[in-house]
Amino acid sequence: MDKNFALGAETLRQLIQSTPIIDNHAHPLLKSNHLDKHPLLTIVTEAHGDALDSSRTSLAHIRAVGQLSKQLGCEESWEAVETAIKKERQQDYLGWTRRCLSGIECVLVDDGLDNEGAVESYRYLDHFLPSRSKRLVRIEQVAARLIESACMTQASPAQAFDTAISGVEAELKHAISDGEVVGFKSVICYRTGLDIASKPNEAGARLALATIYAQRREPDAQKFTRLDHRDLNEFIVHRLAQLLRESASAHKKPIQFHTGLGDNDLTLTRSSPAHLQDFVREYPTIPIVLLHSGYPFDRETGYIATMYANVYADIGEVFPFINRDGQESIVRHVLELCPWEKIIWSTDGHWFPETYFLSIVQMREVFHTVLCGFVQKGDVSWKQATIMVQDMLFNTSNKIYNLGLTPSHRVPGNIPSPTTLAIGLEAQQLVAYLSNVKKPHFIRFCWMDYTATPKMRVIPSRQVLSVLTANQPLMATVTKACLGQLQNDTLISGVGAAGEYRLVPDLASLRHGPRDGHITMMCDFQERDGSLVDLCPRTILNKAMELARLQDIELLFGFEIELVLLPVAVNGKYSAYKNDGHAWSTVGAMDQEIVGKLLETAVQQLDDAGVYVEMLHAESAPGQFEIVLPKATPMEAVETLIFARQVLSCCASAHGYRMTLHPKPIPNSCGTAAHVHISITSDDSNTALYESFYAGILSHLRAICAFTCSNMVSYERVRDGCWAGGTWVTWGTQNREAPLRKIQNSHWELKCVDGLSNPYLAMAAVISAGLDGVQEKKELAWKDCTVDPASLSSDGRQQLGIGTKLPESIEEALKALIEDGKLSNLMGDAVAKRYVAVKEAELGLMKSMDDEARRNWIIDRY
Repeated sequence: MDKNFALGAETLRQLIQSTPIIDNHAHPLLKSNHLDKHPLLTIVTEAHGDALDSSRTSLAHIRAVGQLSKQLGCEESWEAVETAIKKERQQDYLGWTRRCLSGIECVLVDDGLDNEGAVESYRYLDHFLPSRSKRLVRIEQVAARLIESACMTQASPAQAFDTAISGVEAELKHAISDGEVVGFKSVICYRTGLDIASKPNEAGARLALATIYAQRREPDAQKFTRLDHRDLNEFIVHRLAQLLRESASAHKKPIQFHTGLGDNDLTLTRSSPAHLQDFVREYPTIPIVLLHSGYPFDRETGYIATMYANVYADIGEVFPFINRDGQESIVRHVLELCPWEKIIWSTDGHWFPETYFLSIVQMREVFHTVLCGFVQKGDVSWKQATIMVQDMLFNTSNKIYNLGLTPSHRVPGNIPSPTTLAIGLEAQQLVAYLSNVKKPHFIRFCWMDYTATPKMRVIPSRQVLSVLTANQPLMATVTKACLGQLQNDTLISGVGAAGEYRLVPDLASLRHGPRDGHITMMCDFQERDGSLVDLCPRTILNKAMELARLQDIELLFGFEIELVLLPVAVNGKYSAYKNDGHAWSTVGAMDQEIVGKLLETAVQQLDDAGVYVEMLHAESAPGQFEIVLPKATPMEAVETLIFARQVLSCCASAHGYRMTLHPKPIPNSCGTAAHVHISITSDDSNTALYESFYAGILSHLRAICAFTCSNMVSYERVRDGCWAGGTWVTWGTQNREAPLRKIQNSHWELKCVDGLSNPYLAMAAVISAGLDGVQEKKELAWKDCTVDPASLSSDGRQQLGIGTKLPESIEEALKALIEDGKLSNLMGDAVAKRYVAVKEAELGLMKSMDDEARRNWIIDRY
């Protein structure tokens, strides 16, 4: 095999292995006490009853046995697999389930299956996934429940119809506005077929309900649970589409339709998605998802998805129910005509975790075979194959269901750990890239120490290539003293030069820059045995994020970079920026030629590196500007901030300027901050949740300031009356004189942060404090302050619950941290102790300088 093709194929295999999956259609798992009540054979077949036992000789069953036996480490027989699975259930069912679901980022759950009491809640899956599960509402189940209630409570069929339909509409409207619901599901394919009339027949629907009403009122009649009356079924589906069309939201939630493959309850001839054309034409603004490949009508699925802008083809469920050749043919058939950006994937996982495992494993095999074949024939490039995988498994579902997820590529759990990065996706891509560049590159292994000084080791690309191609761990070593030294390399008391850490880059953080020919990666500290270092700032933030996930809280952060540009004189000294017209948001400030070129170059470099600046404008102090960065997960937001600052600093130096984050570089001018926007995206409308979260931050805010306003000069900025967040511990809606500004629902802004803080530590402290508030169910005892609290009388502040001031110095902030045992414990007592020791030593160094020397010393370094 051609060497380049082999490398491309292996890189693609790793991409498929590690691309996070949005499973756009699945079902709940059985409760543990119900697992033995349902036949395990159903994990690879829709057959049931007498036909089920014959499935043992199907190719799909034989393939599944081989894959499960390999995963379980048992003999390759169905009996051995059953025994091994029962053993896993008894010994570590949660761990086994987590292994089975490995690779899935988020799952969209149709929880409308029968046997409701036998299955876990859809939220149960959150225990095993990085992102929260979301609901798909099965409309036939909603309708059946409300029809049953109406038939038993209303005096006539007409009243029952009106009551039932009003109830259905109300419940569907609620679901349309419910953030936990991302779409709807219809099984009309099973009930009356997909040949839905183009217009609803209300008269026929009323007649159908009258029949149900009469049957339900007969003696010994059973509860109504199954909606299979053609006109009524179609009326409900049309009503949902109409409600979605009428909704005010710009984003219309999709309707999923079961198509094709199903059990013997389905009439196969009426399951082709081709029957849906009239319905699709009637609602061109409503996204329609054709589930399960439409098999055996998979070409029809691809055709409909191609010809109608609002239709998407799901190629799930055929994994694992169809054999390998069939699966490959189905993927090829859909791709014969259908654009890949219209294709999404699902497990259709249900009841047993093994259904998820088999779906994922088989999909990965088939995707690799089919896409490598396309490349080999010259139909697509490796780059296009890469985009296909990412779109089909993540991007398209993320878009049509409006999930707002950020892809987080991970090495799957069943391949070696990231310390052997040569086998990882990002490492393969880095090898391929560095092998083809003509000039040498310099790879930056970056970290940030306790003084918030960005640091790095630089490794030339030839050495990186040598390490990776030899399948060696990619890392550097640094002295353990690096987390206990000052800006001038002085070690604090109790820290020596003995011992070393491993500096291990996270290749998922890779960005090109901040200079041409450089690549930046952020690093974790590890011990020699590979364990994480508790003092590592990146690890501390990761731990805080994990605690948030365990509480089902997802956060997005967005930073504002405030900076001041100072011209550098020939003698190396800094002078104030000369521009009498410089003022907040003025056009003239931005149109200065040198500044315009400097900032425009920086924004373009950031854009090229995948950092998409949302806004920039002039701030009030001479030479002061603000750049607004995109929101992201806390880790990504922090590392985007660090990288963006480095790009800006490099661009400033290239144009004869010094970019500084000094909180008050120009006396008697506005200060420079690093405001952070915080949103709880997992439950934005839950007032009790977000108020407790922000109450936690306020209750620990004095101690948090030790991390967010971390330097002696930080407190030159913390003043009343200058939009800096003021000096009082409080919050206020759209109040820039409060340290915590409420913007909308859970979206708030923390203003008492500046550029001299270590953002890993600062944001870990903020998250930890907020989670403490949630855990303790703290109330927002402070009332909404909509004026400058400093302008209020003592009684006025007391009425709003305002009685505490922010620290007035770093000494006071460090004392508050020491006294706040809860926050110190949440951050790690060893972390708090080391941090205080570094900051106290730094303070001694700062005090040894006069004001001017201190100012220049800070500007030189930040």
